[in-house]
Amino acid sequence: MRKILSRLGVALLLATALLGAPAPASAATLVEVTGFGTNPSNLRMHLYVPDNIGTRPAVVVAVHYCTGSGPAFHSGTEFARLADQHKFIVIYPSATRSGQCFDVYTQEALRRDGGSDPVGIRSMVSYVQQRYNPDPDRIFVTGASSGGMMTNVLLGDYPDVFKAGAAFMGVPFGCFATTPPNTWNSECANGQITRTPQQWGDLVRGAYPGYAGTRPRMQVWHGTEDSTLRYPNFGEQIKQWTNVLGVSQTPAYTDSPQSGWTRTRYGGTGTTAPVEAISLQGVGHNLPMSGMAAMALAFFGITGGSTEPPPTAGPCRVDYAVSSWNTGLTAAVTITNTGTAPVNGWSLAFTLPSGQTITSGWNATYSPASGQVTARPLTYNTTIGPSASVGIGFQATHTGDTGEPTSFTLNGNACTVT
Repeated sequence: MRKILSRLGVALLLATALLGAPAPASAATLVEVTGFGTNPSNLRMHLYVPDNIGTRPAVVVAVHYCTGSGPAFHSGTEFARLADQHKFIVIYPSATRSGQCFDVYTQEALRRDGGSDPVGIRSMVSYVQQRYNPDPDRIFVTGASSGGMMTNVLLGDYPDVFKAGAAFMGVPFGCFATTPPNTWNSECANGQITRTPQQWGDLVRGAYPGYAGTRPRMQVWHGTEDSTLRYPNFGEQIKQWTNVLGVSQTPAYTDSPQSGWTRTRYGGTGTTAPVEAISLQGVGHNLPMSGMAAMALAFFGITGGSTEPPPTAGPCRVDYAVSSWNTGLTAAVTITNTGTAPVNGWSLAFTLPSGQTITSGWNATYSPASGQVTARPLTYNTTIGPSASVGIGFQATHTGDTGEPTSFTLNGNACTVT
């Protein structure tokens, strides 16, 4: 694997330097552990154990990007500082092969106990389990780029070990599979591999045949302008993990925690929903940024947080009319508040059929332009009064499917479709 940007490490270090307030004083230090168990690919292990972790602590495996290392991910992200605050253990694996990328592409890596990097990382977790007696229901994994890909792999290989994962700039489990000696899958990296949810899910289930236990929850993050692991991989991961967890691909809840961010939750509306996805408009291959580690910990359940979303809109109805031609179409959308209270600051979420891409719109902003889209109001139509309606619309290109979205949610509430 060869292309994941080395400047990511610099960006992470700069982001940390700009965080402002220094971390609380701590006697804890990053320590290298050797002889931690079976390690077929000679990974290195660094461990961060905060002071006064107490009994049954949580564990987070934090996996670095290509050209990086465990110590670089330790110093360049917020996980250690947050570990001091919330008293969890952090394991930092380091890849040692040329390019410092993790094996997410060989058949050995893509099956349970098959060999290569996942086995070494599992040994690191076992080492911590034997010495610190962590809570087995609070063992998690996160990673960026190559580490985000490894997050997907570890959840597939070891669903009985990890309870949740947070993948920054990753690709679906099995997407990067290639034939040795190749270590880079350009088709996957460029977002050109598309499968059905069932096909993606079958790849995960095939990593551990016969496993019938609970599957880990998944959080995915991706920037729309990622030129290294392109944005379509975001939607493919959502398809994969909603299928694995047996939940609808239609978001149960949609919001915008920050400007340019679209957060969707699947199979639940709370902080620890089965699947959570955060799309970052205009962002490239430089995650996680400040504050994102804390959101991953909230998704894991380490930092608590609310289990229910903010109040949502009341009942709603959507009228959707399409006019199409050759390779284009227009969609006129009418949103009606059928409740008795005003809806303020609305967002309408829906999934466009495959091949449709929005090129322009009116009376709303649309992000992203394809896949799972969220429409938001302009300054003059932010409120929909009781029994009132707002008309919006857009123009789009298509590759043959001119169909309509099958469902819509307004501020997280499912709407009647006419």
